[in-house]
Amino acid sequence: MPASPSTARALNDRLALRLLQQEGPLTAGQLKQLTGLSRPTVADLVDRLTAAGLITVVGESGEQRRGPNARLYGIVAGRAHLAALDVRTEGVLVLVSDLLGRVLAEASAPIGGDTGTGSAVEQAVAAVERAVKEGGADRLHTVGIGAPGLIDPATGDLRDSAGLPAWHRSLVAALQDRLPGARVTVENETNLAALAEQREGAARDRDTFVLLWLGHGVGAAVVLDGTLRRGASGGTGEIGFLPVPGTSTLPSATDCGGGFHSLTGAAAVVSLAAEYGLPAPGAAPGSAPRPVEAPLDGPAGAPGAAVRGAADEPEAARVVRGAVARASAADERFLHALADRIAVGAASVAAVLDPGCVVLGGEVGRAGGAVLAGLVGERLRRMSPLPTEVRASGLGGTAVLRGALLTARERAQDELFGPPER
Repeated sequence: MPASPSTARALNDRLALRLLQQEGPLTAGQLKQLTGLSRPTVADLVDRLTAAGLITVVGESGEQRRGPNARLYGIVAGRAHLAALDVRTEGVLVLVSDLLGRVLAEASAPIGGDTGTGSAVEQAVAAVERAVKEGGADRLHTVGIGAPGLIDPATGDLRDSAGLPAWHRSLVAALQDRLPGARVTVENETNLAALAEQREGAARDRDTFVLLWLGHGVGAAVVLDGTLRRGASGGTGEIGFLPVPGTSTLPSATDCGGGFHSLTGAAAVVSLAAEYGLPAPGAAPGSAPRPVEAPLDGPAGAPGAAVRGAADEPEAARVVRGAVARASAADERFLHALADRIAVGAASVAAVLDPGCVVLGGEVGRAGGAVLAGLVGERLRRMSPLPTEVRASGLGGTAVLRGALLTARERAQDELFGPPER
């Protein structure tokens, strides 16, 4: 059936807004050319979107023509403000942006392991409020949160998980209470990192791939045919529980010890390095942990690079980064042994999903970079008949924040760019 006039207008408006988002400011003539719509239809939608406060004149085209230059229209970036949070076991990182995703402010709040739930939540919320104020935002439209743990697919709530701070679950409710009118959503950190890699990072040319997260813990995010897959209970990618050879026991429903986590989790990586006689990095015993330098986690000036420097990475990542940098005989033996372990999990994923591409993310995956990815890829080619490329993360330590920001931006635009409620 043909679309009704109101539906056709809504579709045309949404198409024009998406083009302005992707291409930047455009003239009415350029919108006509890109949309294929008639000149009167484009003029009508420009008037309608301007009246709705979604677009405005941002300048003039540089083309020389008879009469005045054509006006350039752009999205009103300040129509809505967004926040993205990367919630870690040791603190929270925050970005505030406009509707186009341009970062306006960043903040961080380190939170010690012995901090009570109420105090931890207050510190995290204060960091958000500080970033909102510094970004010049009156209020937030949408907040996207990335956190470790399982997300209930029915409710969207962060599940209570053993080993994770209690303040994580309380933070969402506190933000909803302290940020009236804001839409607050939470997603697993690995899933958000995968979305960011798909849009802006190592998997831009892939609609099917798996992100293997290697950090304090291990996990995976699965993207099939361009869609993130969460599973019936939200647990797709919980490969820390994957039974694998080389461990002394089997995992249980409540403990991933004996699973893939026992081979590639942070503690296992540090133990493996010690077996090969690698020097332990970091500060002397009893001193404060060494903060990560921002340039190690992302390019200078990249969104999230400044705040990411406030968080501490696991010792395992520093061990791996040191091994890659030194490249001594002992370092190479260690990296080969670590690649053997990672390849066990990657081969299992490849055998079931045939993703064609595995991206190594998380702190340990980023520390290993292209060197570790190459070693894992070599082993995977020997272990599996299915061609599977292994790549290093393209976003460094900003992946979770970028994924949270992309998700928040899309949800805000879906609401603001949609047809008006009647």
